[in-house]
Amino acid sequence: MEKEKLESLLIDYIDGKLGEREIHFVEKELRENPEASKLYTQLKEVLDTMERSAKLQPSTALKVSFDKLLNEEIKAIKSKTVFFNPAFYRVAAAVALLIVGGGLGFWISKYQRQQDEIVRLEQEMQKTKLLMMSMLDNQHSASQRIQGVNVALNDIQQADNEVVSALVKAMNDDPNTNVRLAALDALSKFHQYPAVRKELIASLAKQKDPVVQIALIQLMVKMKEKGIVKDLEHIIDNDETIKAVKDEAYSGIMRLS
Repeated sequence: MEKEKLESLLIDYIDGKLGEREIHFVEKELRENPEASKLYTQLKEVLDTMERSAKLQPSTALKVSFDKLLNEEIKAIKSKTVFFNPAFYRVAAAVALLIVGGGLGFWISKYQRQQDEIVRLEQEMQKTKLLMMSMLDNQHSASQRIQGVNVALNDIQQADNEVVSALVKAMNDDPNTNVRLAALDALSKFHQYPAVRKELIASLAKQKDPVVQIALIQLMVKMKEKGIVKDLEHIIDNDETIKAVKDEAYSGIMRLS
């Protein structure tokens, strides 16, 4: 594991912000990885020091100096009837900065590492998407196109318009039944997206392959998509529809009604 990612996990582990699964992962890493254990010890010392520093009082010399300046400002206010003196607040701010200044840099650094991790993940996701789309090209074999669909199924958690469009095209137009079924399976993963549901409904009227038709009807019934009842009636009324598909359409109408 990259050091920056491990650092982020260890910090959240020390702060008690990890879920049970992540805790098990970190604890296993600490047992098996000496470098991780060493890094944990260092981070724990830094965080403990920061926690103690937040409770520290200024040194005696600093306190005496502050009290002296404070008394001088109070006398000035009383003698000059000044209602606001910026110097007083500058002194107070200076003391506060001495106490918290050291910890501020650490948390800024942590935030920057987290932002860098987000950028890295976004770049990896873009590469994954491009890989999927390139493998769906009909110039590749059917098995390679299925692998491309599986990239979306297994490695893409949030589908954008490009991913959805590529999967819809594969579901509707790919010459291989198995590729179309795989694309339908991948799209079912994103069925909560309104755009995906719309494309699935539209596909019902386009599909001619009985295997894909049956799978699509079963999916839409599982999604409780009542808007397909008329499409199912058209499938039943179509003389070219085979009996197995008509039976599935009848069953779908009964379950959705």
